Amino acid sequence: MRSAAVPREWFKSSASGTENCVEVAVDAGVWVRDSKVPERSLLHFTRSSWSAFTGSLPPTHSTGR
Repeated sequence: MRSAAVPREWFKSSASGTENCVEVAVDAGVWVRDSKVPERSLLHFTRSSWSAFTGSLPPTHSTGR
């Protein structure tokens, strides 16, 4: 179920290709969706969970680290 609190501004990674694309929106937390099927379920993370996740990625997959 979508909440009215879901952000409306989504960003697609510059590393996304044409097949495997995700979009991210940020408010009090971080939302993730499949850009090819945006009406499907969304994933929601707290900012601390998202930071832990991105911090665990190798440098080639993270955001500029």
